[in-house]
Amino acid sequence: MTSSAVHTSQTHLTMNDIREAAERLKNWNKWGANDEIGTLNYTSAADIISAASLVRKGKVFSLAINLDNNGPQGGKTKFPPVGRFNPVHTMLRTGTDAYSGVLDKRGIRSADDLVLLPLQAATHWDGLGHIFYNDYMWNGYDCREVSSFGAAKCGIEKTKEKMVGRGVLLDIARHLGVDWLEDGFAITNDILSACAADQGVEVRKGDYLLVRTGHMEAKWAAGSWDGYPGGDAPGLAFETLDWLQEKQVAAVATDTWGVEVRPNETSDANQPWHWICIPIMGLTMGEIFKLDELAKDCAEDATYEFMFVAPALPITGAVGSAINPIAIR
Repeated sequence: MTSSAVHTSQTHLTMNDIREAAERLKNWNKWGANDEIGTLNYTSAADIISAASLVRKGKVFSLAINLDNNGPQGGKTKFPPVGRFNPVHTMLRTGTDAYSGVLDKRGIRSADDLVLLPLQAATHWDGLGHIFYNDYMWNGYDCREVSSFGAAKCGIEKTKEKMVGRGVLLDIARHLGVDWLEDGFAITNDILSACAADQGVEVRKGDYLLVRTGHMEAKWAAGSWDGYPGGDAPGLAFETLDWLQEKQVAAVATDTWGVEVRPNETSDANQPWHWICIPIMGLTMGEIFKLDELAKDCAEDATYEFMFVAPALPITGAVGSAINPIAIR
């Protein structure tokens, strides 16, 4: 393999393009006026039963980066900070406390700890209360449903029995014969379709689609997360929203900070793909997924489907959730 591939999008989106996409791809009321989970509705009980049959090796792959102070939120970035920082782990009591005898009055020697983290600091799902389109969130709910008390609608806890089903990996970097895609590389509909055909896998209704760009490996090779949070990156072109709508996937995730290509295909809006994906389509999206080991194993036996299990933490009113997604082969 060569180290990277360059394919910078020449598309320049306008606000009119974004507005047209919002009308064309709007899924509001598709699952009723009270729906709060969007495209996660696509995965059926039969899909989950079928996904379980994909477990043939008994191999388990965690797709999460570790929750510690070595995460990407410590890297330099041109993007204005949004209050995220790497997880902070501290101890409430330790073995040193036990050894000293200061806690013996409790009648048991033990250790306890605590973690403080932004819910989208590491590997995570974006909930449907995360992004607004004008004054609205998913399914037409007023954006003021998300207040300082959390999300009264579309809280991540509503999904706690979802994120289980058939997972499909589209390894774009390997398909193009490179270790990683260059920053600004726009993954188009044709590239997604060609990769699926090359891998001999079909993306179906209710699937959990994982897209590997190699961006995380590029940062590891450089020895720094600089530019990863909010910086330039390979990612999905705006047009892929139509492809994902047609495929009726339950959720999509990548190994990048923001899924869509950066620089964005427009200067008229920041993260325009997000504008449509979450509040208009109700499509759950995952970010900062670690896909290198899974990709290697899939390539070894040319099998790119697996059982996928990645429930959110049921934090009432949260608009995102740190996760430990699991692929089982």
